[in-house]
Amino acid sequence: MIQAASRKLVSFDEFVTWYPENAQRRYELHDGVIIEMPLPTGEHEEVTGFLVRKLSVELDRLNLPYLIPKTALIKPLEYESGYSPDVLILNQANLTNEPLWKKESIITQAASIPLVVEVVSTNWRDDDHKKYADYEEMGIPEYWIVDYTALGGREFIGKPKQPTILICSLDEGEYQLSKFRGIDRIKSPTFPELNLTAEQIFQAAVISYS
Repeated sequence: MIQAASRKLVSFDEFVTWYPENAQRRYELHDGVIIEMPLPTGEHEEVTGFLVRKLSVELDRLNLPYLIPKTALIKPLEYESGYSPDVLILNQANLTNEPLWKKESIITQAASIPLVVEVVSTNWRDDDHKKYADYEEMGIPEYWIVDYTALGGREFIGKPKQPTILICSLDEGEYQLSKFRGIDRIKSPTFPELNLTAEQIFQAAVISYS
């Protein structure tokens, strides 16, 4: 995570106006601070691509009215923040209620987001703490934290650290955490029939070359 050159706090609207057209890097806004996201590693992209492929197949199989956008921003309503998640599943039926969607592909309502996924990189504290709290407060029903290299905090992935997938499911306004490792089958409220283990996700970067 790299703070952008300007140290001046900006509003979300200023951030959207500032965002470079055809940007080669991703940027997020964290409480008024523009953050330049680190370039993802090849393994990070392979894990992300694997998840997009598997979830897309499940969307088609169930004929759900959902889509996975290439780029979109999530804006928590109460904060001057904007997040660009690794995988975002959108409920098309609610997009007509999104005031910023048509012009700027910005999402502000939890009803539009059945599931959001962050694949952990060096900025793991954002995924484990800040985004966790903001997604929970927004009321996003399901949030995956995919920590395939065991970078996160021990309170989340245990001691000794080991690759872990955290699935955060909203229950009466609070996230309940389930941990998945090794051959554990992923249990997703959004995709209860998903036939996928944690190890299959962790090995995505390896098996893509086999």
